[in-house]
Amino acid sequence: MSGLGHSTRVLLGSGGISTEERKATYRELVTEHFSGCPSIVFVPFASDEHDQYTSRMQDFLGPSGPRLVGIQDFPDAVSAIREADGIYVGGGNSFLLTKELHDNGLVAPIRDRVLSGAPYLGVSAGSNVACPTMMTTNDMPIVLPPSFESFGIVPFQINPHYHPGKVLFMDGDEVRNHYGESRAQRIAEFHRHQDTPVLGMWEGSFVQWDGSRGRLTGRATAFLPGAEPYDFHDGSEFDSELRLRD
Repeated sequence: MSGLGHSTRVLLGSGGISTEERKATYRELVTEHFSGCPSIVFVPFASDEHDQYTSRMQDFLGPSGPRLVGIQDFPDAVSAIREADGIYVGGGNSFLLTKELHDNGLVAPIRDRVLSGAPYLGVSAGSNVACPTMMTTNDMPIVLPPSFESFGIVPFQINPHYHPGKVLFMDGDEVRNHYGESRAQRIAEFHRHQDTPVLGMWEGSFVQWDGSRGRLTGRATAFLPGAEPYDFHDGSEFDSELRLRD
C-alpha cells in the first residue's frame, strides 16, 4: 500500500462480495496482503459449521490464493495463533464470534500476534472484532459473550454492511418501504454512550490499516460524536480519528 508503513498489517472488509468485480478485488487484496505467508490460520467462529466454512472460504479464494488452515484443526488454538504466519477471521454472527473468542482465550493472543506484525484479515464480523469492541455490529444477539471487548487492533469502530437512508424490499413484484431505523440512527445511539469514531463501510469496501493511517478501497461514511457524517471515497486516506489526510 503506497505511503503506508508496515508496523501493523490489517485488512478489513465489509462483506457483500457478490459481484465478479468485487470478487476480483477481494482476491487481489487478500493475496497481496498475505504475500509471503505459507499458510493462514482461519478463525470460523462466527459460524457453527467450522469445517464447512473453512473449506468454502478456501474455495472462494481460488487456487492462487493463500492456504487456509482452520483453527479447529490445531490441538492448541492459542499456540496456533502465537505461531501463525497470518490470521483471517471470517464473517457471520458477531455475538457468537466474540463469545467463542473469549471462551477460547484468543482475544489477547490474536491482538498480540497482530501488533507484533502478523497480517490480519477480517470480513464483516471479523472486521467488527478488530475494533475496540463489537458494539457497532448489526447482528442478532443469539448468544451472550462474557464481554463486548474485542481486539482493538484498529482504534475506531466499524459498522459493516452500512447503507445510507431507509430500506426498500421486494414484496413479490412490488417495492415497499421497511420504515425501520437507518444505520445512521443506530450509530447516533451508540454515540450517546461512546465517543469512539465509527466507520460505516459500504458493501464491497475494504480498509487497509498500518497502525497510524488507513486507506479505503470502495466507499465508506465516517461518524464522529456531535458532527455531521461525511463520506470517504475510493483511495481516501485517514488517521485514527477518521480525519481525512492529504
